[in-house]
Amino acid sequence: MTMNRKLTLIALICVAMLLATKTAAQSPIIIAATDTNAVLERDTLAEVIAVSPAAKRRMANTIIGAEKIEIKELAKMPVLFGERDLMKSIQLLPGVKSESDGSSGYQVRGGTSAQNLILLDNAIIYNAGHLMGLFSTFNEEALTNATLYKGQIPAQMGGAVSSVFDISTKAGDMQNFHFGVGIGLLSAKANIEGPLVRDRASFLITARRSYLDVFLKATKDYKDTKLNFFDVNAKVSLRLRNNGDLAISYFQGRDNLGLKDIMSLKWGNQAWAVRWFHVASDRLFCTTSAQLTNYKSSVTMTMLSSDYDMSGFVRHIGVQEMLTFVPNESHRLKFGIQSQIVTLRSAEWKINTLHEKEQRRAWQNDFWLNDDWRLGEHFDISMGIRMNTFSALGGSPYYNINADGSIADTLHYANGSIVHTYVTPEPRFSVKYKFNQRSSLKLGYSRTSQHIQAIRNSTSSSMPFDRYTMSSNIVKPEIANQFSVGYFTATADEKYDFSVEAYYKNVDNVSDYKDGKAFYSEIEIERLLLTGKGRSYGLEFCAHKNAGRFTGWAAYTLAWSQNKIDGIDGGHWYWASNDRRHDISIVGMYQLNSAWNMTAAWVYNTGQALTAPSAKYEISGQTYYYYAERNGYRAPANHRLDVSATHTKKLKGKYERQLSIGIYNLYARQNPYLIMFSDDEKSNSGTKAEQVALFSIVPSISYTIKF
Repeated sequence: MTMNRKLTLIALICVAMLLATKTAAQSPIIIAATDTNAVLERDTLAEVIAVSPAAKRRMANTIIGAEKIEIKELAKMPVLFGERDLMKSIQLLPGVKSESDGSSGYQVRGGTSAQNLILLDNAIIYNAGHLMGLFSTFNEEALTNATLYKGQIPAQMGGAVSSVFDISTKAGDMQNFHFGVGIGLLSAKANIEGPLVRDRASFLITARRSYLDVFLKATKDYKDTKLNFFDVNAKVSLRLRNNGDLAISYFQGRDNLGLKDIMSLKWGNQAWAVRWFHVASDRLFCTTSAQLTNYKSSVTMTMLSSDYDMSGFVRHIGVQEMLTFVPNESHRLKFGIQSQIVTLRSAEWKINTLHEKEQRRAWQNDFWLNDDWRLGEHFDISMGIRMNTFSALGGSPYYNINADGSIADTLHYANGSIVHTYVTPEPRFSVKYKFNQRSSLKLGYSRTSQHIQAIRNSTSSSMPFDRYTMSSNIVKPEIANQFSVGYFTATADEKYDFSVEAYYKNVDNVSDYKDGKAFYSEIEIERLLLTGKGRSYGLEFCAHKNAGRFTGWAAYTLAWSQNKIDGIDGGHWYWASNDRRHDISIVGMYQLNSAWNMTAAWVYNTGQALTAPSAKYEISGQTYYYYAERNGYRAPANHRLDVSATHTKKLKGKYERQLSIGIYNLYARQNPYLIMFSDDEKSNSGTKAEQVALFSIVPSISYTIKF
């Protein structure tokens, strides 16, 4: 059994154990606007609300492929284990796919989850899932708004070739104190907010922790097993006297899984963000910010009389300055600069007496200019350019690699010296033509680059122990070009709106493991990789019902995703591991009365592409499989129905009680989570495929009190 399969099985054991143990916010600034391109978006202390129906907002937004997530609607979604989940909610949108059943990982328009950028108050967050993705890293009690950019990405954002998910935490109330507590099947949470100085300063603190390990301690077999997570959000907001706002936010999330004397797995994010918003004049606004991100993971195992200790991390520290100039109501210009130092430890492992490490640093600088311009009654334009420069720095070894993967030369550079610099211009634009108040046509193009890549190991699902690498003298940045077009329309009363979008995207410098290689094969990750190109294209359809007691939407995505890499499948195009032909999401929400709200969501998707053995052979009694074709087979289709009901009741005083009950996978569909191959003497091929399902039917209940 390979180490990769051992790690996967250990992860599944942890999940199986998990399943076995189942026994008033701040007053907002209101801007009257007909679209989300309001003249000024003050997102530091005060929440901005664009006063417009949802249908009108979707049509009026100039940027194509931008999906704003309504946090208040998130509270109505069916949930797993009673936990509201921002990451799972976006998987119900057209063009967005879940990695696997129950996972927080998501894939956008043919990309992998490693090609998404997640920003929390502009700080980068990696692997945004607790317990192998069963829970989202983000506590919805701390959030105020979120926007997923899957088409044109604004020029002020960069670093991902698939999508950018921009999430903002809310500021504490500067007038009154509020608190809340919630208890679910597997975790509990609490939040408190209020003024530090009335009308001048406020704070917000949210915390969440699972208590599954408490139940495990009461069992004989699992009392020494560790299985827990926690996350904390904190924010201090200040209104300065010189027409400015200052916000300081902090986030930490941590997971800890372990089997006594066998395995310990830990991972988590820590992030700081500071933002100063200053009004220089009636037309000029300045935002100065700084961010610090530290993501790290570690795996420790004792197996077959051998000790394994593997770890890695990604760290960012950066500053950003952005100026917004508004010459008139129909014109808004943004320009800025960002600089950051990146330190990445691709891997460090200790295997008995062996100790190896690969760690590098880089300096990244970005300049951007973005112009939002309304040209008359019918045309709106959002266009910009981002100039990205990425310099790999010395202080650690670099290599020249032979064709067979051996090291030709080891290169040494002085600490801090520039090894190689990549300069990538990234133009972006989106044009909207408005036929009338209820229909519009949008065209968009976006060029993006990505220098930090997570290399998946023989699976399309993200794991905490994925190896990360970044651009070097050998590894080149991924560069994507995406073209998209969409038509948007609504009924006269805006109760219904409809959209259809088509896209085509190509990506250069896509990396994948060589046949027979895995993340632990060599410490020098460049020896394991092959590089080529990818392409994806598809159609997205969506229909919304926006008014009445019954609301919701239906979304359908038809998509293709392929890679072409010399050394894999003879250099021909092959289906990417995340290729899925059909995705359907149907969401319905019914407001029975002032107290009861009911929700149901049904999802269906074609099975993912997978690699199956073409032949097998034995050496010294051990079976080995031969794989002739990459991703030439297809897993069974995946579908399920989730339902939930929420009862809200006002109690004495300012207290509010909320009870939520739900059922995940109502008809107990055994969806494939993992497919493994083993010997079977009874079959003609001598091999059988075994399907592992992660969930059957899962009931949930949660209870929340707010003040």
